[in-house]
Amino acid sequence: MTMLPNHVPLLRALRRLIRCWPVSFLVLLASPQGSSSQPAPRVAKAEFGRMPDGAVVDGYTIRNKHGTSLHAITYGGIITSLRTAARGGRIGDIVLGFNDLGTYLAGHPYFGAIVGRYANRIAKGRFTLDGRTYQVPTNNGENTLHGGTRGFDKVVWKATSFENDTSAGVILTHVSPDGDMGYPGRVDVRVRYTLTDSNELVVEYLATTDKATPINLSQHTYFNLAGEGQRDILAHVLQLNASRYTPVDSTLIPTGELASVAGTPFDFRTATAIGARIGLTNEQLRLGRGYDHNFVLDRSGTGVQHAARVVEPSTGRTLDVFTDQPGLQFYSGNFLDGSNRGKGGVYAYRFGFCLETQHFPDSPNKPAFPSTILRPGERFTSRTVFRFGTISG
Repeated sequence: MTMLPNHVPLLRALRRLIRCWPVSFLVLLASPQGSSSQPAPRVAKAEFGRMPDGAVVDGYTIRNKHGTSLHAITYGGIITSLRTAARGGRIGDIVLGFNDLGTYLAGHPYFGAIVGRYANRIAKGRFTLDGRTYQVPTNNGENTLHGGTRGFDKVVWKATSFENDTSAGVILTHVSPDGDMGYPGRVDVRVRYTLTDSNELVVEYLATTDKATPINLSQHTYFNLAGEGQRDILAHVLQLNASRYTPVDSTLIPTGELASVAGTPFDFRTATAIGARIGLTNEQLRLGRGYDHNFVLDRSGTGVQHAARVVEPSTGRTLDVFTDQPGLQFYSGNFLDGSNRGKGGVYAYRFGFCLETQHFPDSPNKPAFPSTILRPGERFTSRTVFRFGTISG
């Protein structure tokens, strides 16, 4: 093609620009304005889905410097994923859950959720407080479980994230109005998840009320330290700092007795495989279809103290639980039946376990149990720490 004379200066200018551009671009990249001296953010936020009414459910991915990561969503405060290292450093997900909001909305057994107003069971959904009897919805046979038909696990929480040099997390807040699920009083709740560089997940609770009301909050994550969806949890080795537990009746409501674990399948004071005695002939194991019982923690004084340790031999993963609560519900996944397909496959019988730090079940109806009544001017506070690690083979 013949170039017209008046195009020659333009062509020469373009050639000079092309020759100089790589050098200029490299200079820009090398300059402070073109480089990033800031570390990667510890928290990333992204939409996880939308509720039927259009409300946005956000997801927060939180990381520490060791590669441990947590993903939590604002629907139910659910921890959907928790990725930790196994022996040798390989990272894997150790909690049961789903990849999409729709599956959570379709129904699930409280995978990863914040449960309340009252975690665990209230007999017949009824209690008397200051001379007045309250009836809350029953959703577990004749009893109320984890707050009722629409507990804190089924609301969209507000959230803000935070991070510093050694930790990061998300603060979840929710206002439960007076009369919510039949409970008295407006309750303002805050739950803070913090992932630290010490490989700890710290869960902190705060609640206030304008009327006397029962409060019992817990985190209902199902763990499998072998990796979620891989196999059952019966080979996990459990140690519980509990000399007593609360036996239950046929509807899993505590009888009121604080029974010794000595000489029973409930004695985990010495580390024992979860499956070692779960099949023994025992009335309490029969009623719970395995372990689904509150353990009375051995405590001295106040504050956060060690409550439990779990070791998974094949991966070397460990989990230590510390809490300031008086009880811990150990649940061995007895009602998992393969109807839930999670991130890593089908969640079959006993494919997860829960260690729910709490006050005792049915405390509003058991005056001898530690009180769960929160009154105006008081603050309910609680702190639980889940520490992750590994042991050598």
